[in-house]
Amino acid sequence: MKILHLETSSKNCSVAISDGEELLCLCEEISENYKQSESLHTFVQWALEGAEITLKDLDAVSLGMGPGSYTGLRIGASSAKGFCYGLKIPLIAVNSMETMIAPFLGQKYELIIPLIDARRMEVYTAVFDGNSGEMLMPTEAKILDEHSFENFKDKKVLFIGDGAPKTKEIIELPNAEFNGSVFPSAKFLIKKSVEKFLQNDFEDVAYFEPFYLKEFQGVKKKKSGE
Repeated sequence: MKILHLETSSKNCSVAISDGEELLCLCEEISENYKQSESLHTFVQWALEGAEITLKDLDAVSLGMGPGSYTGLRIGASSAKGFCYGLKIPLIAVNSMETMIAPFLGQKYELIIPLIDARRMEVYTAVFDGNSGEMLMPTEAKILDEHSFENFKDKKVLFIGDGAPKTKEIIELPNAEFNGSVFPSAKFLIKKSVEKFLQNDFEDVAYFEPFYLKEFQGVKKKKSGE
């Protein structure tokens, strides 16, 4: 099965093509400017060329469904739904937190906690078992304070994601490690997407919405004279 994987929930605009669990091609770029609107379809084209297939060869599209950047998620979801409608293929959605923990499973950590920066002192987070990858605490928007995660003070914990640096400045956990360079990546959608494909666990393309967690909060422009 050939699947197009899109991950646009963070600063990493990421596209992958897989055949079963084999990664055929990956195109991604981390940018502070969130370049999904500029880069996503170019990356799809490059990934297809690198994998030496065409859109017509695809059997499904998988999407990192969030949480994360509101605009990035909308761009990714719109593109994924467009491919699915046009090609008449199914849509698979995977929690973007799961694409962050995959490289660290089975190491020395009892818990892995992704932290996606949600601005100010808020992060999107969830808690995963460091060996099995099982989600132990559901995804939430969490306001950080000095007591955050203190119930894990006796655990070997790895915090990952661009929300990790500001978390490190606030909390004191003696057994914790922090890695702020980790972002969701399309290549880590592959395993879960294949599982869902084989189980026919597909989304309703017409009604699918990304996992925003919060509504979009824009900046209201002042009227002239104010």
